Amino acid sequence: MKILLIENDRWISRWLRKALTKHHYVVDIVSDSRDAWGSIEAFDYDLLIVNVVSPLLDGINLVRKVRICGCEIPILLLTEESDIEKGIDGLDAGADDYVIKPYNIDEILARIRALLRRGKSSIAPVMKWGILCLDPNSCEATYGDRPLKLTPKEYRLLELFVRNGSRVLSSCVIRDNLWSLEEYPQQDAVKSHVKRLRQKLAKAGALKDFIETVYGLGYRLNKRWQNQNVSHSVSA
Repeated sequence: MKILLIENDRWISRWLRKALTKHHYVVDIVSDSRDAWGSIEAFDYDLLIVNVVSPLLDGINLVRKVRICGCEIPILLLTEESDIEKGIDGLDAGADDYVIKPYNIDEILARIRALLRRGKSSIAPVMKWGILCLDPNSCEATYGDRPLKLTPKEYRLLELFVRNGSRVLSSCVIRDNLWSLEEYPQQDAVKSHVKRLRQKLAKAGALKDFIETVYGLGYRLNKRWQNQNVSHSVSA
C-alpha cells in the first residue's frame, strides 16, 4: 500500500513515515499541497494523508481539487486541536476522515485500515492464490501450512502480486509501488527481490514458476497454481 503524506512539519512527517513503514506501508512525503498535486498525477496512491495547514495551497483546497477532478482516493486529514472546524470543512470538501492533534499512531493506523477497506484498495481478511495465504492485517504469509519468513519489502511484493492476480507487473510498476521517491532503486533491485521471494517460496514447497517471468514485460503469478489446494500441493 502506498501513501502520500502532505505535511510541512519535518518531525511529524519523519515520525509518521517511520511508524507507517513498520506496518508495511510505503510513504512518499511532500511539504505542501501544491507540490502534492504533481505526485498525485504521477503516481497511483492508495491513500492521502493531508495536513489542513499547508503553505501555498492549504489542505482543504487540495481535497476540493482532488474531488473536482473525479479522483476517489481515500483522504485522511490531520488537524490541530483548536481547528476542529477545519476538519469539518475538510469533510465537506470531500475528505473521508480526520484526526486531531496530539496524534495517536494506533488511532491513525485504525483509521487508515478503515479507509482502505472502504476505498479502491479494500483489505480482505485473507488473500489467497492457491495454497498461498496472506493476512494483510498481520502482514503474515503462509504457503500451505508453512510460514514464509519475509522481509517487509518481500511481503509487500508478494501482496502486490496477489492483489493483481495474473496481471503482468513491469519493473517500473513494482518500483513505484514498493519504494518511496526518496529511496527509488535501480531496476536490478526488482529482479533481486523477485529472486529472493522465489527462493523462499521454493523452500516452502512452491515451484519456481509460481511467480513467472513474462519476458520483456515483467512478472505475474502463474494461473496454473491459482486453484491449487493442500491435497494437490507439491509438498503433500
